[in-house]
Amino acid sequence: MLAELGHFALILAFGVAIIQTVFPLIGAHQRWRSWMAVGDPAATAQFLLIAGAFAAITYAFVTSDFSLQLVYANSHTDKPMLYKISGVWGNHEGSMLLWVLILAGFGAAAAWFGGDLPDSLRARVLGVQGAIGVAFLAFILFTSNPFTRMVEPAFNGRDLNPLLQDPGLAFHPPFLYLGYVGLSMAFSFAVAALLEGRVDAAWARWVRPWTLAAWIFLTIGIGLGSWWAYYELGWGGFWFWDPVENASFMPWLLAAALLHSAIVVEKRELLKSWTILLAIMAFGFSLIGTFIVRSGVITSVHSFASDPERGVFILAILGGFVGGALILYAARAGAMEAKGVFSMVSRESALVANNILLAVSALVVFTGTIWPLIAELFWARKLSVGAPFFEQAFTPFMILLAIILPIGAVMPWKRAQLSRAVKPMMPALGLALAVMALIWAMGANRSALALFGAGLGSWLVFGALTELWLRAGRTPARLMRLPRADLGKACAHGGLGVLFIGVALLMAWATEDVRVAQIGEPFTVSGFEITLDSVDQVQGPNYVSVMGTLSVRRDGELLTVLQPEKRNYPVQAMPTTEAAIDNGFWRDIYLVIGDAQEGGGWAVRSYIKPFTNWIWAGILIMSFGGFLSLTDRRYRVAAGARKAAKLQPAE
Repeated sequence: MLAELGHFALILAFGVAIIQTVFPLIGAHQRWRSWMAVGDPAATAQFLLIAGAFAAITYAFVTSDFSLQLVYANSHTDKPMLYKISGVWGNHEGSMLLWVLILAGFGAAAAWFGGDLPDSLRARVLGVQGAIGVAFLAFILFTSNPFTRMVEPAFNGRDLNPLLQDPGLAFHPPFLYLGYVGLSMAFSFAVAALLEGRVDAAWARWVRPWTLAAWIFLTIGIGLGSWWAYYELGWGGFWFWDPVENASFMPWLLAAALLHSAIVVEKRELLKSWTILLAIMAFGFSLIGTFIVRSGVITSVHSFASDPERGVFILAILGGFVGGALILYAARAGAMEAKGVFSMVSRESALVANNILLAVSALVVFTGTIWPLIAELFWARKLSVGAPFFEQAFTPFMILLAIILPIGAVMPWKRAQLSRAVKPMMPALGLALAVMALIWAMGANRSALALFGAGLGSWLVFGALTELWLRAGRTPARLMRLPRADLGKACAHGGLGVLFIGVALLMAWATEDVRVAQIGEPFTVSGFEITLDSVDQVQGPNYVSVMGTLSVRRDGELLTVLQPEKRNYPVQAMPTTEAAIDNGFWRDIYLVIGDAQEGGGWAVRSYIKPFTNWIWAGILIMSFGGFLSLTDRRYRVAAGARKAAKLQPAE
């Protein structure tokens, strides 16, 4: 009965979403206040109804209600409770329900906290957000109903994909969806501004916190996915340039560009047209990611579904919203005329360069991701685009971005002198060169990647600290009195530098050893003595595991004992690799146990991974910087915004 109530709540939410779309948009066009006011309660009602439906499907998973086809296909009575709950979104139908729940949540938040917005703009934002809800609720109801009953209820389920039975994957999708769907708010604000025929500094101030929130969630979601790939898949890497990984990375790049572009609109009322286009394309690439994951056109370990009918439906949503927005964008081009000018050397120019580099980087990733499809479609050739292409094509743009960021951040608006901007950054440059000299002295002279990657990362870190020092007027007491947005920006840029250092040194200095290890016989990898002490059979809650016990010593001293596993999930008949990792500030020791060998012994892969945790630290610092900026009062209050004019009531 509860499942039927959840299904009915979804149908009601679909109807409410239609009301939320039609009434506010017509009311804003006709200047009817009463019609515009419908948007607020409709957004709240839609959110509550979808939350009820989501609660119903969650209850079905928790109680193992195998009369529902979705629960039967993705759960099992022996599964730990955490994975029963995460099983709700560890599949296509449930993940789409989570998608629309977050979408409705953002719409409701705009209604609850958008009191400072002009009535007509808020109504149009809610109307566009409602239209997106209509499309995705129709997609769920007509192609992906999570409440479908089985003709004959099963006694037990088929279990969740073992790769998804992991804490990292339990939290990765919700954060990623908060980022994906959060960009719908930037899209709604962009389309609302086009319908209003006005893009100004107040609009930029309103759109920035929504975009920043989406960027923070995307950063955390991508970081969790990378962390999961590192320790769960057993291949020792943190980024594979998988199509689905790329699908989340492209909107992240465009959201970062949008954040910086909106600053120019807010401060100087320039780049209006470009900022609107970025808002449209950032959400467009989120929809492209949804299409890639759910259409089956590209095979990936992360894919949820491979139903062409669903893919066509999502493609229609993508074409309708992005195509319609671009047509409106072209029609309203005259309303986005820039009001100011700036010289080639100025903060505006630096932000334009930043935007170009981020946008072109996203285009490079997009090209590499879809090129196999194009080759197969037009030339009937099976191609794969791997890490070498992305690393060679993508890296130069990131190098240029890292060089520009610290200098551009301290340049004045409108007109600047390059020599005056560079001069205060010379200590940061000197420290970065000192780090490069240290790397050289440590024996990395044969690795340009380690040398220049660590130098660029240090340049970003020391440049961010120098910028804070300059903004505080070289007075330590004033540092903590700086606006939180300034502190957050420095954290984000510094975190990017830490990430650069971690990636460069890991890729340059990592070592790998693959061998057949005999029990009790030590072997050496990069100065660490590793011994396979034993191999045991272990029974887990819903799996059987082969667990190796390996001791790691250095200079005769025991450092750690690690227990990598090779698990087999009987219900799914699927093995997984569970790496054992000794995490450290300077390095990770990463061990993987393989299969027993015919001649005796066990296959063991050993990795020594320097500076790996600097990658996760950089992501956390960037996310914290974004959160710190989001708490700045200037983001929550549209300072200087004009009060909405009194509108005529409905007749």
